[in-house]
Amino acid sequence: MSLSRNGTSSLLLSPNSILANALLRSIDLLRPRVHAARPARIEFVVGTQINGAPHLGTNLVQTAAFLLAKTARREFSIETVVRFGALDNAPHEVVLDPETHHAYQQTYYHALGKDKIAELIGTYYTAFFDSLSEATDTTYEVETYTDQQATPGFRAEFLRTLGQLEDIRWWMAPSHGAVHIRVPCPNCGWAEKRADRTKLLRLDEDGATFGAVCLDHGDYETHVDPEDDQPYLDLATLYRNLVKERAFGRDTSTLHVMMKGGDWAFGCQLVDGALGALATPAGQMPMRIFTPQVLAPTGAKLSKSLLREQGRAVLPADVEPWMLDTTTWPGDIDNYVDSLVWLVGELLTDPKHFFRSFTVKELGRLMSARPISLPVRAHEMGIYKRYFDLIATGRKTTEIRVNDSSRKKIKEGSLIRFRCQGDEVLTRVTRVARYTSFDEMFDHEVAASVNPLATREQQLANIRQIYPPNAKHSGSSPSASNSSTHSGPSDRPMRQPSTGRSVRRSSSRGRSCCRRRCPE
Repeated sequence: MSLSRNGTSSLLLSPNSILANALLRSIDLLRPRVHAARPARIEFVVGTQINGAPHLGTNLVQTAAFLLAKTARREFSIETVVRFGALDNAPHEVVLDPETHHAYQQTYYHALGKDKIAELIGTYYTAFFDSLSEATDTTYEVETYTDQQATPGFRAEFLRTLGQLEDIRWWMAPSHGAVHIRVPCPNCGWAEKRADRTKLLRLDEDGATFGAVCLDHGDYETHVDPEDDQPYLDLATLYRNLVKERAFGRDTSTLHVMMKGGDWAFGCQLVDGALGALATPAGQMPMRIFTPQVLAPTGAKLSKSLLREQGRAVLPADVEPWMLDTTTWPGDIDNYVDSLVWLVGELLTDPKHFFRSFTVKELGRLMSARPISLPVRAHEMGIYKRYFDLIATGRKTTEIRVNDSSRKKIKEGSLIRFRCQGDEVLTRVTRVARYTSFDEMFDHEVAASVNPLATREQQLANIRQIYPPNAKHSGSSPSASNSSTHSGPSDRPMRQPSTGRSVRRSSSRGRSCCRRRCPE
């Protein structure tokens, strides 16, 4: 047993590190960029190959993205969202030309088609993300690589890099300097795996023309135009990330945080070298968070490709089946997500625990130590102690919040967990009302239900100091408000599905204060 930096007991014993020693909390890694850029929105970007059932390492990165998005929203008062990149350009099949010995590959998208890709996403990720979204009160968006590479912004950025290909090619391919740019045959969708015979023939203001050789159809030419979503650009991993991060960086109103497994720390040195060669401005350099790497007992990364090539026999017998295929978790999806949220939450209690690696056996030990009864899911709100005490004693029955995206899922029957200085009070929403201004709200709500210790005029004056008319609050309108009423729950809440974006203020009828976890 050890103590984390906040003084609470921990199941983990972790050594110090350079990064962890510089941080009090893991989320502080974003603080310099947030202060410098003042973004209106933060997107946590996590990419996953759509090539089979996810293992624990994959879901751990995704869970960290949702939890950090939740923490960033609370810490910086900025709208946050998780962007899931479904990498449907993973190789589905690789064949060897018997005559030339050139390897050819076909992506999952070309082999299966758009509908089957959507089916794979639905099978392995939709329910998982819906549950994570509810558990963390964080919205998410899904974008396939096929859709991303077809956008004008991505293609225009790709064309810009071609103009400086000589500057970046050794960063993208340090061993030989030959950048793999696969432009699949328009007739069959197959492309040379290493793009050995794919050549840039012309580059001008109209775009780029490539020549390549198909296994079945021979020589062909394709033209890349930023305004045309064809031909398909199947870029090698480093090059794809270079173009993606350059394109994201041009949106200065949004801070894109790349969520990556710990093994990416080595490869990003090359991406950063290429970004520097392209003279990328400091403010457009990518922000990255490397999550704990999950290791096999040998110290190698837990890898789907390794499992496919050598089978599960390469792992010891005490590795639980669900760690290799998380769809086999012995419980429902909400139970799995709540368990992962607890696990990653424990890792985030101290940067020493988060910025490190774990063997599957150690993660199994931690999961077996999780509480039998996990916390009830609820929308979480921080609040000043004077108001917290009024809610806990049942005197404050209306809570008002500005209309922003973090309140979008609150509805009648939802639970709200108010937090203050380590204490919690769990309440159930009994009514939600939306207003266009604070004055309108007080025309319909009893002022004493918002704060029994202040008059309407005093409360309006306080509110206008917090939300001045000309202020900008992360995508919300300071002049709009929502009111909802809630009371302490008498039974376990029903799970609410993810809903669309809305803005609200909430009013609450609360009682029954408890410390740490509230009983069901």
